[in-house]
Amino acid sequence: MKKQRHVALVGTAVAVALFATGCGSDSGGAPPQKIKPADQAVGDGYGGGDGEGAKDAPARDLKVKATSKLGDIVTDSKGWTLYRFDDDTASPSQSNCDGGCAKAWPAVPAKDAEATKGISKSQIGKVKRTDGSYQLTLGGWPVYRYAKDAKPGDVKGHGVGETWNALAPDGNKASAANADQVKAVNNPELGKILADGQGRTLYRFDKDSAWPMKSNCKGECLKSWKPAKPVDRDKVSGVDPKLLTTFKRPDGTQQLTIDCWPLYWFTGDEEPGDINGQGKDGDWHAVTDKGKRAGVAP
Repeated sequence: MKKQRHVALVGTAVAVALFATGCGSDSGGAPPQKIKPADQAVGDGYGGGDGEGAKDAPARDLKVKATSKLGDIVTDSKGWTLYRFDDDTASPSQSNCDGGCAKAWPAVPAKDAEATKGISKSQIGKVKRTDGSYQLTLGGWPVYRYAKDAKPGDVKGHGVGETWNALAPDGNKASAANADQVKAVNNPELGKILADGQGRTLYRFDKDSAWPMKSNCKGECLKSWKPAKPVDRDKVSGVDPKLLTTFKRPDGTQQLTIDCWPLYWFTGDEEPGDINGQGKDGDWHAVTDKGKRAGVAP
């Protein structure tokens, strides 16, 4: 299997090559061997408040979760990461994880599985295991959880033995190559707005300026509003990459901008898609794919 490669965020030197900017700046800113893990110790994940036997429970609603390292991955209704095994087959569907392997990688039952946004219902199926039970499949691949994942959102099983991978929504392997670092998403209240690779809404600050390019979020402000990092133009979707540049902050770090406006994410947003920062103090606004203030009349 191809080893997973982490797509690094663009550093200062690379940012100069990728984001030559025409924006002004008064801060001196630059332009911008396969081993089955059957003998591994089994952890006590899926415990705590999730209930006894949760590792063997039906997935129920299959959900798509955006991650910065692996792109979109699939979770069950409670947020536990779902996995696939390279030694299985998808056509025909067959599981080759039994015995000790199945203790570390519990098979997800086929019953009560439902597709949600981002997952095609036609991709969901089932396969009969050697014990006669039916296991959920996605894109033909048998679906598992990992016993060492300690909490929803963990992806400790990805890359184990170079044979286990988090599932992508189409049943393929999740991969950093699939991760969009900036994308335009449709918000039911604000329309098309920008989000980063983790699904966090991106904002602009009215007290900043685009010409010269300047950030006025400093000190205490930075505890709540985090500068968005530069991105690779190949990892942008739904927005013209030419609008994206970088800005050199006073501390020397690079910040992503759109149409010369510095971009931030808000610590008060708890889930992907949250817009709790919209209208904050009258100066903060989600940003459109064109770099404009979302929800504000021109």
